[in-house]
Amino acid sequence: MCLGIPGEIVELNADLPELAKVDVSGVRRAINIGLLEPGTLTPGDWVLIHVGFALSKIDEAEAKATLDFLTGLGRAYTDEPAALAYSRTD
Repeated sequence: MCLGIPGEIVELNADLPELAKVDVSGVRRAINIGLLEPGTLTPGDWVLIHVGFALSKIDEAEAKATLDFLTGLGRAYTDEPAALAYSRTD
């Protein structure tokens, strides 16, 4: 299974046009945008990122929904140990 994470383009690199800086939930990192059509991205655009590569441009609503879903998955995972401890029968 592959997991794509939404990131917002915050800066394009004029010297290295295949790279861009993105913000992923408050963390900024460089990614490769070379798989996308040249000249189609601008700061403020959202992309779906997998292992450091932008795979596709997505709209903000899709990005927000995906981030909310991923946050919910993480919350369920961190809540599970507490639920197990509460349900102990010994």
